[in-house]
Amino acid sequence: MPEAVVFDIGRVLIHWEPAAFYDREIGRDARKRLFAEVPIESANLSVDRGEPFRETIYGLAAEHPEWADAIRLWHDRWLEMASPAKDDTVALMRALQSRGVRCWALSNFGAEPFEIAEQAYPFLAEFDGRVISAHVGTVKPEPEIYETLELASGLSGASLFFTDDRPENVAAATARGWHGHLFDGAKGLAQALVAHGLLTEKELA
Repeated sequence: MPEAVVFDIGRVLIHWEPAAFYDREIGRDARKRLFAEVPIESANLSVDRGEPFRETIYGLAAEHPEWADAIRLWHDRWLEMASPAKDDTVALMRALQSRGVRCWALSNFGAEPFEIAEQAYPFLAEFDGRVISAHVGTVKPEPEIYETLELASGLSGASLFFTDDRPENVAAATARGWHGHLFDGAKGLAQALVAHGLLTEKELA
């Protein structure tokens, strides 16, 4: 049975919906053009790797003046894209910890956005340990970030159960012998945790 559960954060413990945010702000058609014409998601990945948040996003806005106001929203109203918490998944994390199961975070996250998230979501301080991409300079699904968690936790292989919403990130974990679960909602995760002996049906009632 696994000894620790490793959670992704975005789309697992908190919502992360930039497209939905931009659909509301500038309309779906404009959002599709923005995402097609401007490498805003690549810029976000750079932030996840440790590049400075404001400078990266505002620099991108300066390179694309026709989209500048919309691009700057990624920085100025970031929390609205990362809201609200997924309370049902947070409840599973706390149920695991109540049983003495260690819970870790393994997430692609910029340093400054993570500070914002910590203020908004106090449960992010409840992990037994956290590996945040910007803090270590590597991102999922690169193997180095998984190795970093193994070294930090003292666990590896089948001792770890990992849930993430991206198939390539789960595949990178299972390639190392971790148990992997592709997150598609708290209900499916709960069933997987029961199947691995980490929770009981009674504890989910």
